Amino acid sequence: MKRLFGSIAVCLILLLPAARAASADGLSAIQEQFEAGNYSMAMNTLRALISQNPADAAAHYWLGRCYVEVSDYDNAINEFGKALQLTPNSSVYHEWLGRAYGGKADRDRSFLLARRVKKEFLAAVQADGSNIEARRDLEEYLLDAPWIVGGSNEDALEQVNEISKLDPMIGHLARADYLNHVGKGDQAVAEYNAALEMKPQTVGPYLEIADYYAGQNNGGEVEKIVDAAAQVNGKDPRLAFYRGQAHVLSGTNLTVAEEDLKSYLASSPQRTDWPSHAAARYWLGRLYEKEGNKMAAAEQYRAALQLDPRRKDARRQLDALEKSLH
Repeated sequence: MKRLFGSIAVCLILLLPAARAASADGLSAIQEQFEAGNYSMAMNTLRALISQNPADAAAHYWLGRCYVEVSDYDNAINEFGKALQLTPNSSVYHEWLGRAYGGKADRDRSFLLARRVKKEFLAAVQADGSNIEARRDLEEYLLDAPWIVGGSNEDALEQVNEISKLDPMIGHLARADYLNHVGKGDQAVAEYNAALEMKPQTVGPYLEIADYYAGQNNGGEVEKIVDAAAQVNGKDPRLAFYRGQAHVLSGTNLTVAEEDLKSYLASSPQRTDWPSHAAARYWLGRLYEKEGNKMAAAEQYRAALQLDPRRKDARRQLDALEKSLH
């Protein structure tokens, strides 16, 4: 998914009723391992819990989450399916089964699987209409999918309106997504500004807006928004990535930008809800290009492509560099 997902702590709160089968100590250990990016260790802990209680829906769910993080979508689908067999009306389980199908559909370029994505997101919303993340997932699908697999701008707007009723601040972000998709960028900016005026109390909304301005190559706005996010939680590791990105876009403080991006690579786990290490390598490549160090830039683009072969921006920059080096 393009936007940032909610924190693991929020997911734990949503799952408390279903998670009682697992011990408090077990879930605490899983949370620590997951947040640190120790997915193999978390999987071992979860498998031990499941061996003791195969009917532990929460353990199957978290095992599915781990499989998503390592891009093993087949096993993720299997685990989320088991969780739903045990707790059929769980909105969160349907939501994540949809996300797992989405990862597999994107990888396999499958229209058939894409239909399953929509089916699960709809089931998540029907199970709990207050699940804003599920509604945003459904909105994103409806905007991005071709009509042949159920894409619909009109239906996406319905989700935007429902999200706005539940949480006006998140509603501004959802409406900005819609407006950007239909080519009304100026109105989308007004929605981002309205969200910022409401002073979000978590870092996620700020970084979502920073992603938009990064896509517009507006480093100054990215930096301003990151500064605002730091007022909410200055210790969030993602801020180092965004600060580095902002400076590269602006062409200023490149030494500091290099330190920030390398710090992010060294200290942050690889998580689907955080900027990828491939993205950090890409921005280091952009930085070295600005400094005129083409060899170092090419090395970073290759590293980015090794981590994520689908990064078209890194491939484009590398191809251009290699032509200039020969």
